[in-house]
Amino acid sequence: MRMSQLFLPTERQPPADAEALSHKLMVRAGLVRQLGSGLWTWLPAGWRTHQRVVQLIREEIDAIGGQEMLMPVLQPAELWKRSGRYQAIGDELFRLHDRRDADMVLAMTHEEAVTFHAAQSVRSYRDLPMILYHFQIKERDEPRPRAGVLRTREFIMKDSYTFDRDAEGLAASYQLHREAYARIYDRAGLEWFECRSDVGMMGGTMAHEYMAPCAAGEDDVVLGAGGYSANLEIATADAQPVAPLSDEIAGELHTPGQTTIEAVAGGLGVPAGNLLKAFPVIAEERGLVLAFVRGDHRIGDIKLTNALGQTWRPANESELPGPAGFLGPKDGVDMVFDEAIAPGRYVVGANAPDHHAVFAYEGGETLDIRLVEPGDSIGGAPVRIEPAIEIGNIFQLGTRYSVPLGLTFSDEHGKEHPVFMGSYGIGPARIAAAAVEQYGDERGIAWPKSIAPFDVEVVALGKPGTPEQEAAAGLYRQLQAAGFSTLLDDRASGTGEKFADAELLGAPLRLTVGKRSLESGIAEAQLRRGQVDQEGGVPLATAAEAVQALWPTIP
Repeated sequence: MRMSQLFLPTERQPPADAEALSHKLMVRAGLVRQLGSGLWTWLPAGWRTHQRVVQLIREEIDAIGGQEMLMPVLQPAELWKRSGRYQAIGDELFRLHDRRDADMVLAMTHEEAVTFHAAQSVRSYRDLPMILYHFQIKERDEPRPRAGVLRTREFIMKDSYTFDRDAEGLAASYQLHREAYARIYDRAGLEWFECRSDVGMMGGTMAHEYMAPCAAGEDDVVLGAGGYSANLEIATADAQPVAPLSDEIAGELHTPGQTTIEAVAGGLGVPAGNLLKAFPVIAEERGLVLAFVRGDHRIGDIKLTNALGQTWRPANESELPGPAGFLGPKDGVDMVFDEAIAPGRYVVGANAPDHHAVFAYEGGETLDIRLVEPGDSIGGAPVRIEPAIEIGNIFQLGTRYSVPLGLTFSDEHGKEHPVFMGSYGIGPARIAAAAVEQYGDERGIAWPKSIAPFDVEVVALGKPGTPEQEAAAGLYRQLQAAGFSTLLDDRASGTGEKFADAELLGAPLRLTVGKRSLESGIAEAQLRRGQVDQEGGVPLATAAEAVQALWPTIP
């Protein structure tokens, strides 16, 4: 590709609302442009990277027996009603009506559709196992689109689905995908973690998500000894100990206006961990529940849902068993206590305005409901909590969709059983953005070579028609013929502008042809990662062979 013909609208300044590095650099490099809130267009160079990621994913899913297909984005709502997700998913699901007033949805994932098709075709145990997948647009009415292509309302996802006879077969298919995903992220050149995660709206029995650590990440990953890794939403660790409450603090305490943990702890001169914090909720089946954590800890919404085994909502003021800000343990009220609360004395709300009291905790219904905090440990070693981008997730669905949608098979004896399913998603756009986040710098993008829009950029110094330009064009043709995706900057622009755009776009290798190249027969060579100059450059006459020899050393 010649840059004089490439639609590459680079920018010197990032968008005013851009905070994430990938948002700034992908817009500045002319890879993407915004059409509306959460709606992004991939421009030619950006699309090249996106499709390189797609091909990399395709190769690995094909290698484990995946069969590619394509299912519609627009779907009858009836399937989603049968699965229960039409009612369970909130406003993020796009709902609409066709001209016949039939309920329709824009799919955010394709479990219902693929189960419908499998139910029409799978009859016998001989039809299983099976892996089906596609690359398709997903629609999600994201309430807060942000960070460029990281959080959008429309995106392309690879979702694959496995169909097995039993839980053992599902576990084997799940493991195949874990291994395939590991190869995908390694080939994409990313630093990544596999983490245990919550099944969320997908349902099922087990889930893992894949995280790329970076400053722009909206998720937090807890990393601990022995290779432990989990999303903060479900992670568990040993709480940092807190010194016992002083014996000098006892009985009922007058705490006027002190409705926060910080205010009470500060007023008493004690650590926040010497207090208990009450979190009043209305559980779906249990009704009012007071959930208690240490004052230096936070309730985890997902952990509380999982621990209670039912949905809940925060209690409103009229439902509280005492004044807000002064709630504490109370006879006759359903209470649960976090596992990190050790037996001992704690300051709690006295269930009376402007008063707290000392409470001797001796035990109760204990659940793991708090979020892991810095200073906690696993195996005696401190945990690390790192921000990360979610770049994929996998789920053991079990019979979550096969039962309501009628997907069964007959065994060797003619007996019918529900099919065990798995679901596996991965986002090419997020992989691309994660690479920018991890390898971008103040000058631009430094792509991993496996997903760069171009392998090599040839920068021709001098004006069009000059010997330098002709030599650069010959070098370009030579590299193209050798199979390298090559960009030739043949524009009538200044040297500084060409170098700045090359650093911004981030091809792994840059070759520069100027007057000195004509005299020496050598093109200057620089690796984009670290901007490392290659001593000796690349001979113009045998450039393809030289680049082929150099290529394995480029990250």
